[in-house]
Amino acid sequence: MAAAALVALALGLAGIGLVVIFDRVSDARTVEDLDRMAKFLAGQVAVAQDGTLSVASEPPDPRLTTPYGGLYWQVDKVGTASLRSRSLWDRTLDVPVPVAGAGPAEARELTGPDGGRLAAVVRRVQLVHGRTEVPATVTVALDRRALAGSRASYLGLLVPSLLALFTVLAGAMFLFVRRALAPLRVLREDLRAVHDGRRTTLPRHFPEEVQPLVDDLNRLILFQERALMRARMQAGDMAHGLKTPLAVLGALARRVADERPDLSGEIEEQALAMGRQVERSLARARVAAAGDLRRRSCPVAPVVARLVSALRRLPGAEDVHWDVSVPPTVAYPGDEGALTELLGNLLDNARKWARRRVMVGTSGNGIVIEDDGPGMSEEAMAGVGRGRRWDETKPGTGFGIAISSDIAEETGGALTLSRSVLGGLMVVVAWDVPQPREP
Repeated sequence: MAAAALVALALGLAGIGLVVIFDRVSDARTVEDLDRMAKFLAGQVAVAQDGTLSVASEPPDPRLTTPYGGLYWQVDKVGTASLRSRSLWDRTLDVPVPVAGAGPAEARELTGPDGGRLAAVVRRVQLVHGRTEVPATVTVALDRRALAGSRASYLGLLVPSLLALFTVLAGAMFLFVRRALAPLRVLREDLRAVHDGRRTTLPRHFPEEVQPLVDDLNRLILFQERALMRARMQAGDMAHGLKTPLAVLGALARRVADERPDLSGEIEEQALAMGRQVERSLARARVAAAGDLRRRSCPVAPVVARLVSALRRLPGAEDVHWDVSVPPTVAYPGDEGALTELLGNLLDNARKWARRRVMVGTSGNGIVIEDDGPGMSEEAMAGVGRGRRWDETKPGTGFGIAISSDIAEETGGALTLSRSVLGGLMVVVAWDVPQPREP
C-alpha cells in the first residue's frame, strides 16, 4: 500500500508537470502562430494617398470573418481609424498607441470584444507613405477559450493514461512484493509446522537472502532442545539428590524423638518444609522445561476421568459422589503430564475435604472443581496462594493447590479460589484461548 501510494504521488506530480509543460508549449506555439499572422498582415497593409489604411489580403481563416469568432486582428495608425477583422464586429482592441520605429513582437493579454481573455501579439511596423514612414501597430489575438478547449482535450487523454499507468505499476509492484515475500510465507508455514510438532527443524531450501535467518532459527531450536534436556536431567538429579538427605533427616528426627522430643520435632518440621519447597521447585521446573517452541495441547476429559477413577479407589473415597461433566472439546494448552499434576493436586484436595460431593465441570475456557467441605476463609486462600499449608491435620493440604497455581501460571493460565455454592471450596483454572492465525 505504501508503494502504491508513492507511485500515485509520483504520477500525480508527473501529471502536474506535464500540464505545466503543455501550457507553456501551447502558449509559445500560440504566440508563434499569432506572430506569423501579424507578419503576414504587416506585409499586406498599405497607406493610401489620403492616409487611410487598407489590407490587400486577409489571412484565410473563417474565424476572422465570423463575429466574435475567437480570432481577431487590428491595425492602428495615429490619426486614422483602425483597420480590424470582421470578427471584431463593432468593437476594437485596446492596444498601445503606435510609436516611431519597428520593434519585436510583444505578447500581451487583452480583453476580447465579448469580455473574454485574449492572447495577443502586438508588432510595431513602419508603413511607407510617399517619402515618409508612418508608425503603426499590427495586433493579432486569439480567444483563450479555444486554448482551454485544447487543454481540456489534453487532460481528457492524460488522466486516463496516468490511471492506466498507475494500475500497471501498482500491479507490478504487488506482484514484485508478493514474489519477494514468498520465502517468508513459506518460512511462516514451516515455523507453524515446528510449533505443531510436525517438524523438528526448518528445511534448507530458502533463497540466499533468507537462508542465514533460517540457519540461526535452526540453531536456536537446537539450542533450546538441548537446554530443555539438560533442565530435565538437572531437575531429576536434584530430586534424587535432595530426597535422600531429607529422608535421612526425618529418620534421625524419629530416632532421637524419645531422648530429645523438642529437637526431633524441630528437625522433622524443617525437613518437611524443605521437602515441600523441593517438591514445588521441581514441579515448576518440570513445567518450565516443557515450554519449548512446539505448541502443545491435550484434551481435559480423559485426564479427569483417569484421575477420578484412581481417586475413587482410595480408602475412604467410596462415600464421595463425583459429578463430572467435562466436554470432550475442552483442551489444555500444555502437555498431559503438566495437566495431570495440576488436576491431581486439586482433585485430591477436594476428595480429602468433601463430605459427600465433588463437582468437576467447565466454565468458558477453564476447569471448575467444587466440593461440599468446610471451605476456606479469605485469609486462608491468600495464604495458600503464597504456598503455605492451610491445615496441618491432613497431609499435603494447601501446598498442592499452590503447586497447581504455579503450573497454571507457567502455562499462561490462572488459578482462583472462592466459596462454592455447595458450601466448600471452588477452584477455577482458566487459560487464554489461542488466537487463530492468519492464513
